[in-house]
Amino acid sequence: MARLTLRPDNSCFFSHIQRAYSHTPFTRTTSFQRFHFHLSPSNHTLRLRIVSSSQQNAKETQRVSMAKAKAKVLTDLQVEEMEKQHETLSWNWPPWKNLPQRYKLIGTTSLAFVICNMDKVNLSIAIIPMSHQFGWNSTTAGLVQSSFFWGYALSQLPGGWLAKIFGGGTVLEVGVLIWSVATAFVPFISGYMPGLLLSRVLVGIGEGVSPSAATDLIARSIPLEERSRAVAFVFGGLSVGSVMGLLLAPPLIQNLGWESVFYIFGLLGIAWFLGFQVLEGGETQLNAESLSYQDTMTQSWKTSLRELNGSLKEVPWKAFFQNRAVWAMIYAHFCGSWGHYNCLSWLPTFFSEELNLNLTEAAWVSILPPLASIFVTGLAAQLADNLISRGVEATVVRKICQSIAFLSPAICMTLSSLDLGLPPWEIVGILTSGLALSSFALSGLYCTHQDMSPEYASILLGITNTVGAVPGIVGVALTGYLLDSTHSWSISLFAPSIFFYVTGTIVWLAFASSKPQSFSELN
Repeated sequence: MARLTLRPDNSCFFSHIQRAYSHTPFTRTTSFQRFHFHLSPSNHTLRLRIVSSSQQNAKETQRVSMAKAKAKVLTDLQVEEMEKQHETLSWNWPPWKNLPQRYKLIGTTSLAFVICNMDKVNLSIAIIPMSHQFGWNSTTAGLVQSSFFWGYALSQLPGGWLAKIFGGGTVLEVGVLIWSVATAFVPFISGYMPGLLLSRVLVGIGEGVSPSAATDLIARSIPLEERSRAVAFVFGGLSVGSVMGLLLAPPLIQNLGWESVFYIFGLLGIAWFLGFQVLEGGETQLNAESLSYQDTMTQSWKTSLRELNGSLKEVPWKAFFQNRAVWAMIYAHFCGSWGHYNCLSWLPTFFSEELNLNLTEAAWVSILPPLASIFVTGLAAQLADNLISRGVEATVVRKICQSIAFLSPAICMTLSSLDLGLPPWEIVGILTSGLALSSFALSGLYCTHQDMSPEYASILLGITNTVGAVPGIVGVALTGYLLDSTHSWSISLFAPSIFFYVTGTIVWLAFASSKPQSFSELN
């Protein structure tokens, strides 16, 4: 049996006891020490340890201080985390706030182009009930529709020049406001032919400056390897606008009257203009990213008339018209516009008369080509940018894309115009395929201006688009006249378009080029 021995923990045991009881225990309060007993297994000795209360209090204080410190650190971390969450929410709203500046630019510009074509195609649907109400024949209807292109042609060169001087964003804003207000005023003056024609001319002027403004913005802010997709996204808004316009116009006309189309579509453009003023990131004074040309050249509206005239004289006009590639762009733009504008203006009437469809059905069928174009546009842009990024020369890529854009509708129009006994709906499918593939032009012709000269891209597009607007003036009216004379859609609509598509392909393959040009030096 083990013997237990009570002994002090150290040599000071008895002296501690003696000091603790040295005073009279009955007259004074005794401060007792804490005793800790533990059995030492090594020598079976019961040890008695005395710990002072001051040491214990110090430990308690230290433990409380550490707990408070931990709580403070945790509180600070929670506050910091809450601040980060709040900052994240703040930075993520509005959703486009953290997008790169060039993406905001492309998005707002594309939306403007959606509204642009909504206001352009609304008349191609409304012209049917308007012709019935006012007793217009095809020649008069063609005149009304072609008046848009008078203003469109007149504003091309001024639009390109103004975009170069004041910046594409400012010109685009003013253009949207002009065409939107003019659209909303159409119902008020529709019974007065000169007033109606004037309103459509103003719509053409407002929309005419938009392509040059957009081209200026893209040339300044988008690098070469992203340019096909940027052009496709912006100008692809035209196809989306055609779809939305053709989709919304018939029910609006049937339920609210043809006037409602002009009111509502005009207000959409005015709303875009107001929203663009407050949209952060809508500013168009951007520095180019991965682009050698970074001179914004944007000046204020206070620029003097002398400075404007000097800037106009600095444009190397002579060098432009001495360049074969520029002439190739001019003729290709004319050829593509002949087919595009005539089909845009007359296809709803063609489908209505050829297929005996009512207004809504004809509009639904007319949606198919621009709807298919949206898909083709994205495919063509991705293909073109991938080829360029893999080292294929830009000129080769642009020629391939533009050849597809011209030959596809030429073949499909030929099949539709021949008497092959095809059912009407097969003709619709063939025309839809051909017109959809013509969207390859957005990765062909429409990129060549920026490829050749980012500095003068807006002016180059102004030149080619001016000539490209002529088919809208002459072709649309001529189609109506030929239709009244021959009563043949093959002769009036398809045959001229086929001719220009084929000859445009030949000229493009022979002379087109995307090599950068120093027009100022050549001048």
